[in-house]
Amino acid sequence: MDVGALGQFLPLILIFAIMYFLLIRPQQKKVKEHQAMVDAVRRGDQVITQGGLIGKVVKVKDDGELEVELAENVKVRVVKATIAQVLSKTEPAK
Repeated sequence: MDVGALGQFLPLILIFAIMYFLLIRPQQKKVKEHQAMVDAVRRGDQVITQGGLIGKVVKVKDDGELEVELAENVKVRVVKATIAQVLSKTEPAK
């Protein structure tokens, strides 16, 4: 491979490197942070779903579901991955 061919590929390599550091890497970090937040959800936490519903976690199930109480005696099943934010954390039982 001569220097001219390397000179032609250098801009493509630089574009890919810039895309990786500006787009791909921050997105991967954001996904890891969200996964850690979802894994840390426990009973008593107040959460917001991606649909905009605010409720209190009543039960955490093993199959990736939560039972969330939206109002008194109004409970819904929610997929863990659809939790957008945890508003208030409860302290773990001692």
